[in-house]
Amino acid sequence: MASFNDILVKKNSTIIDVIKIIDSGTKQVALVVDENMKLLGTINDGDIRRAILNKLSLDSSIENVYIKNPMVANINETKEALLNLCSVKKIKHIPLIDEKGLLVGLSTLDELVQKNSKKNRVILMVGGLGERLKPLTNETPKPMLNVGGKPILQTIVERFVSYGFTNITMCTGHKSNVVKDFFEDGAKFGAKVDYIFETKRMGTAGALSLLASKIEVDDPFFVMNGDLLTNVNFENLLDFHLNNDAAATMCVKEYDYKVPYGVISLNDINITSIQEKPVHNFFVNAGIYILNPNCIELIPKNQFFDMTSLFDKVIRKKYKAISFPIREYWLDIGRHSEFQEANTNYKNIF
Repeated sequence: MASFNDILVKKNSTIIDVIKIIDSGTKQVALVVDENMKLLGTINDGDIRRAILNKLSLDSSIENVYIKNPMVANINETKEALLNLCSVKKIKHIPLIDEKGLLVGLSTLDELVQKNSKKNRVILMVGGLGERLKPLTNETPKPMLNVGGKPILQTIVERFVSYGFTNITMCTGHKSNVVKDFFEDGAKFGAKVDYIFETKRMGTAGALSLLASKIEVDDPFFVMNGDLLTNVNFENLLDFHLNNDAAATMCVKEYDYKVPYGVISLNDINITSIQEKPVHNFFVNAGIYILNPNCIELIPKNQFFDMTSLFDKVIRKKYKAISFPIREYWLDIGRHSEFQEANTNYKNIF
């Protein structure tokens, strides 16, 4: 039974306070209780991301965010019964209560079963030319540039392996030998790495048409650009995809753009309002995805095809396409300024 005192929150706690509690621990959940330790509900990473997508302020109360009728079990339930409950309800945490409904424990799936390597494949797109980072990329592919004393791609691989995702395919192109010579079969990084070589540029989705034989029929797979640094919890991402019964999940990052001028609203020739240097908020594509295997059927063979075009097709086919908002650290290293920023921040982040 897992300890739980460090993940207790009140119903008037703020979203930002709960984020800190969840991120500081390993259980990926917080338990909402009253002053008498009666369980009021639970709140997890997915609940918080939905609140962010709904534009709730991080200073907002969790009152309308947490799950008020969570699945619970009696403290005297057997391990077999708890395992069955996790399987049937597709949950990872079961608060344990006594006869009075008071919280007395927490059972987690990780404790109930031995954690094994996961089957879901990780596809890393590492064939870009890195034009904007020249001359650094003249001899070195962008994903192999050193940030924090190691290649960007090594950090990505190590992050996936830490969550149990060890089956990795690298789609290579420019200077592919540098990537292969460094990672070999992946064994020294605790992974199984294989390679696909693009003889021509195929875009962020085109190369997936070459991978059908490597993808398990029933298992969603990750796709990620090889020039990103992030501390996203990949296990949470997969859970979010599965729990929402999605066909395709795109990670998105909130982006603020400040218009450097006063913006004028007009009705014909009449000025109706003036807004001085407004800030507009957008969600942008973060270059990390989870796809179900049937999405590969939508990709034309041997053609340039990007991921946004694939999502367009997914939507037109009426497959379920969802967004996963990234609230963690994320940086797309495409320019010299971002490369310098990554090196400056690396030790504090990772």
